[in-house]
Amino acid sequence: MISVDLNSDLGESFGHFKIGNDEELLRCISSANIACGFHAGDHNVMMRTVELAKKFDVAIGAHPGLNDLAGFGRRELKVSPEEVYNMVVYQIGALQAVAASKGMKLNHVKPHGALYNMAEKDKALAEAIAQAVKDVDESLILYGLSGGVLCRAGEKIGLTVAHEVFADRTYQPDGTLTSRSEKNAIIHDPEEAVERVLRMVKEGKVAAINGHDIPIQADTICIHGDGPKALAFAEALKSKLEEENIRIVNPGAKKDERNIVS
Repeated sequence: MISVDLNSDLGESFGHFKIGNDEELLRCISSANIACGFHAGDHNVMMRTVELAKKFDVAIGAHPGLNDLAGFGRRELKVSPEEVYNMVVYQIGALQAVAASKGMKLNHVKPHGALYNMAEKDKALAEAIAQAVKDVDESLILYGLSGGVLCRAGEKIGLTVAHEVFADRTYQPDGTLTSRSEKNAIIHDPEEAVERVLRMVKEGKVAAINGHDIPIQADTICIHGDGPKALAFAEALKSKLEEENIRIVNPGAKKDERNIVS
């Protein structure tokens, strides 16, 4: 049976400011990427999100970002590979402690926003992220853009890597995501997005913006949790995948039950 992971970026509220539909989305996904306090989230939000993930038996991972709360981690900052390594170690460690207090163990690491995108343009930054993950816990799975620089950096040093695809984003002919600054970056039609996901999972192909198919590996599908239609889309995608007999499961579960500490 074909299987795929559904992941979403959660725990991105801060103080009294609520972002996303975390509890509702946790009913639909298999992996939660939890903000670690740099681009979003705080100690209370992290604790609550881990508790909810445990309740719904969803694997948890660190979602480290740039130290840019005002910009939600989506603005590129000038940072060295050493600084990126340190900030990723710091953020993984923070969520590890929260998870341990709730009898949970981290399953994966997925960089957030600008940090994720910068790693695809700068090999040294990608290598710093991958090395940080390995040095903290080499059993953690590294999530990165399918076929991209970060995935290759992780594979090079022996990490298990999950190649990530995006349900609501368009692709360039070279396999990179279309910049959010472009008008055609986002797919707004839920039916079109679902059909694209099915092709990526079942056929390993996706149509680029020029209309030509490009090969793509879909280990995990990202569902953005902060959009107004995020929940409806997640429910529709989950239903369609199950209808097609595609199993929804986190990558770690294929090896062992690593998300719950025995």
